[in-house]
Amino acid sequence: MKKRSADEGLPESDCVEDAPHPRHSHILFGHGAAEQQLLEAYRSGRLPQAWIIGGQEGIGKATLAWRFARFLFAHPLFDSPGVARARDLSVSPEHPVAHRIDSMSIGDLALLRREWNEKTKKHFTEIRMDDVRHALELFHHAAGEGGWRICIVDCAEDLNRSGANALLKVMEEPPPRSLFLIVSHRPARILPTIRSRCRMLHLEPLSADEVSQAVMALGEPWSSLGSDIDAAAQRAGGSVKQALRYLDKDRFELAESVEALLSRLPQVDWQGVHRLADRIAGSAAVDDFDAVVGALFDWLDSQVHLGAQAGEGADRLAPYAEVWEKVADAVREAEALNLDKRPLVLSIFADLAAAVRAARS
Repeated sequence: MKKRSADEGLPESDCVEDAPHPRHSHILFGHGAAEQQLLEAYRSGRLPQAWIIGGQEGIGKATLAWRFARFLFAHPLFDSPGVARARDLSVSPEHPVAHRIDSMSIGDLALLRREWNEKTKKHFTEIRMDDVRHALELFHHAAGEGGWRICIVDCAEDLNRSGANALLKVMEEPPPRSLFLIVSHRPARILPTIRSRCRMLHLEPLSADEVSQAVMALGEPWSSLGSDIDAAAQRAGGSVKQALRYLDKDRFELAESVEALLSRLPQVDWQGVHRLADRIAGSAAVDDFDAVVGALFDWLDSQVHLGAQAGEGADRLAPYAEVWEKVADAVREAEALNLDKRPLVLSIFADLAAAVRAARS
């Protein structure tokens, strides 16, 4: 089950299952250099008004965004003694600002994420234009407390085209002391017109030790899993979110079966794919479907990352980018229209096999 929002009592789309929401996290693991970059930019008095915080999913991008927002609300003047003394962006959990962010009771803070659809009892599959317009109304009025107006987008990939354009309109002429913190797992997919108005801050995957520490810091039930945490961290590829998947035995088994199928591409084990499709087809298998989709995108991420490390050019990596778009669109459509997942899984593996062949040709 997703963690519930304190003010609405509804599942939150920007939260890892059974883990605290990033706004509640007061410890940041592994991104000290990025944190210092934000702090020094603020101290300079020339803080860019928009940042893209990019990197692999589940490594702490949202935690850093919320940490920076909390710091600015706690220290609204860049030349204040508190900013001069600060060694990082930490704010005491007992600070009044921390409590207000925890409860989402700061009127000058907008959060753009996939909202809850009361009709379907699921989250919308995208951040819609109406969501953007409603959330960003705060930028059309003076700051309620005379300080910063901050918008956190989590994540950019969930914006539909109309929503992205609505966000762009506000970013083109932002009022003074406005800040946009845009979390992105794949910054290259963000509209070029938005990217051009942002400073890019890229976060690297965490080390296995940092993943273990981050999982332990989540508390129960995760912190009681002992040596399993280290084993999951070793497999997680630098992602806390991936480690949490591996700590769920059913999810671990499912991820292993997906990885085994993907490892054979461009050859497709159709028997195995059919078994996978049958497993996630039922209405009660929503979590399994999400886990499979996550594993597929993690695999695509790894193919692009490994290819880039090997010096492969854009032509060799383009098939993965194209199939990524195709799969993402198909998943959104299936979720929005409540379509049968069986044919979707079969077509995805056919498309992935074609992408691998094209990348290797």
